[in-house]
Amino acid sequence: MTREAARTQRVEARISPLGLRMIKRAAEIQGRSVSEFVVEAAVQAAERTIHDMQLIEVALDHQEAFMKAMLDPPKEAPIWKRARESHRRLITKSD
Repeated sequence: MTREAARTQRVEARISPLGLRMIKRAAEIQGRSVSEFVVEAAVQAAERTIHDMQLIEVALDHQEAFMKAMLDPPKEAPIWKRARESHRRLITKSD
Protein backbone atom coordinates (compact mmCIF):
# COMPACT_ATOMS: atom_id res chain seq x y z
CA MET A 1 0.00 0.00 0.00
CA THR A 2 1.39 3.38 -0.94
CA ARG A 3 1.77 6.14 1.58
CA GLU A 4 -0.91 8.19 -0.18
CA ALA A 5 -3.37 5.29 -0.19
CA ALA A 6 -2.90 4.80 3.56
CA ARG A 7 -4.23 8.29 4.30
CA THR A 8 -7.95 7.90 4.81
CA GLN A 9 -8.97 10.34 7.54
CA ARG A 10 -8.76 14.09 7.85
CA VAL A 11 -8.05 16.02 11.06
CA GLU A 12 -8.74 19.70 11.43
CA ALA A 13 -7.47 21.97 14.20
CA ARG A 14 -7.15 25.64 15.01
CA ILE A 15 -3.78 27.00 16.09
CA SER A 16 -2.38 30.36 17.06
CA PRO A 17 -0.30 32.23 14.49
CA LEU A 18 2.79 31.78 16.68
CA GLY A 19 2.18 28.04 16.98
CA LEU A 20 1.76 27.71 13.22
CA ARG A 21 4.98 29.65 12.57
CA MET A 22 6.84 27.35 14.96
CA ILE A 23 5.42 24.22 13.34
CA LYS A 24 6.20 25.50 9.84
CA ARG A 25 9.78 26.26 10.90
CA ALA A 26 10.25 22.86 12.56
CA ALA A 27 8.81 21.08 9.52
CA GLU A 28 11.13 23.08 7.26
CA ILE A 29 14.14 22.13 9.39
CA GLN A 30 13.23 18.45 9.00
CA GLY A 31 12.51 18.83 5.30
CA ARG A 32 8.89 17.75 5.72
CA SER A 33 5.52 19.24 4.98
CA VAL A 34 3.54 20.78 7.81
CA SER A 35 1.01 17.94 7.52
CA GLU A 36 3.71 15.26 7.75
CA PHE A 37 5.31 17.02 10.72
CA VAL A 38 2.02 17.47 12.60
CA VAL A 39 0.81 13.92 11.95
CA GLU A 40 4.12 12.38 13.05
CA ALA A 41 4.24 14.56 16.18
CA ALA A 42 0.64 13.65 17.06
CA VAL A 43 1.26 9.93 16.55
CA GLN A 44 4.39 10.07 18.73
CA ALA A 45 2.47 11.94 21.45
CA ALA A 46 -0.32 9.35 21.26
CA GLU A 47 2.16 6.48 21.56
CA ARG A 48 3.81 8.12 24.60
CA THR A 49 0.45 8.75 26.25
CA ILE A 50 -0.73 5.17 25.72
CA HIS A 51 2.60 3.77 26.89
CA ASP A 52 2.61 5.98 30.00
CA MET A 53 -0.92 4.90 30.91
CA GLN A 54 0.07 1.22 30.66
CA LEU A 55 3.22 1.66 32.73
CA ILE A 56 3.09 1.56 36.50
CA GLU A 57 5.99 3.30 38.17
CA VAL A 58 6.62 2.35 41.77
CA ALA A 59 9.28 3.67 44.12
CA LEU A 60 11.91 1.13 45.18
CA ASP A 61 10.68 0.92 48.78
CA HIS A 62 7.15 0.23 47.55
CA GLN A 63 8.45 -2.43 45.16
CA GLU A 64 10.18 -4.14 48.05
CA ALA A 65 7.04 -3.97 50.23
CA PHE A 66 4.95 -5.40 47.39
CA MET A 67 7.36 -8.29 46.80
CA LYS A 68 7.49 -9.03 50.54
CA ALA A 69 3.69 -9.17 50.67
CA MET A 70 3.61 -11.45 47.62
CA LEU A 71 6.27 -13.81 48.94
CA ASP A 72 5.11 -13.76 52.55
CA PRO A 73 1.46 -12.66 52.61
CA PRO A 74 -0.06 -11.62 55.91
CA LYS A 75 -2.45 -13.99 57.66
CA GLU A 76 -5.98 -13.62 56.36
CA ALA A 77 -8.25 -11.69 58.71
CA PRO A 78 -11.46 -13.50 59.75
CA ILE A 79 -13.63 -10.89 58.05
CA TRP A 80 -12.07 -11.72 54.66
CA LYS A 81 -12.66 -15.42 55.19
CA ARG A 82 -16.34 -14.74 55.97
CA ALA A 83 -16.63 -12.43 52.96
CA ARG A 84 -15.14 -15.08 50.66
CA GLU A 85 -17.50 -17.75 52.05
CA SER A 86 -20.51 -15.43 51.63
CA HIS A 87 -19.46 -14.64 48.08
CA ARG A 88 -19.03 -18.33 47.29
CA ARG A 89 -22.50 -19.12 48.72
CA LEU A 90 -24.15 -16.31 46.76
CA ILE A 91 -22.38 -17.04 43.48
CA THR A 92 -22.72 -20.83 43.54
CA LYS A 93 -26.25 -20.76 44.95
CA SER A 94 -28.60 -22.90 42.84
CA ASP A 95 -32.13 -21.71 42.13
